[in-house]
Amino acid sequence: MGNEWVTAYLGLGSNLGNRQENLDRALDFLSHRLHLEKVSSSYDTEPVGNINQPRFLNAVCQINTMLAAVELLTLVKGIESRLGRTPSYQNAPRIIDIDILFYGDQTVETPQLVIPHPLLIERGFVLVPLAEIAPDLVHPVNGKTISQLLNELGGVQGILKWEIE
Repeated sequence: MGNEWVTAYLGLGSNLGNRQENLDRALDFLSHRLHLEKVSSSYDTEPVGNINQPRFLNAVCQINTMLAAVELLTLVKGIESRLGRTPSYQNAPRIIDIDILFYGDQTVETPQLVIPHPLLIERGFVLVPLAEIAPDLVHPVNGKTISQLLNELGGVQGILKWEIE
């Protein structure tokens, strides 16, 4: 892979502190190292997995990068740390979470990284913002567009477009 531009999609989430500010700061850090092409609206969403925690603010961005997928993972984990995320248990409340959803049309399976993100097809809080900016993006494993996946998910209760005050 060297020196080829890849279009990737990242999911961002925050449910501690000023959630919109956390997303904005993460996007700002990302823009210093990557070409930020598109950013979805923010969505106020119910927590999944561990429901006894504050609601999340979620967004998705489209980036262009020359970083390899594993280098991109190192970058986003570094941004999470800079914004104050500390290691914790799965589905814990967090100041920021940045997931690599898609990396071009590639699939990656390592102990540290699985692309496409294995849970995105069942997560409305990812599919709703993703469908806003990339409805025709095709999932490289199942061959379906993001719009199709969102339709198949059925209801997306508890996912509200966030209006910035």
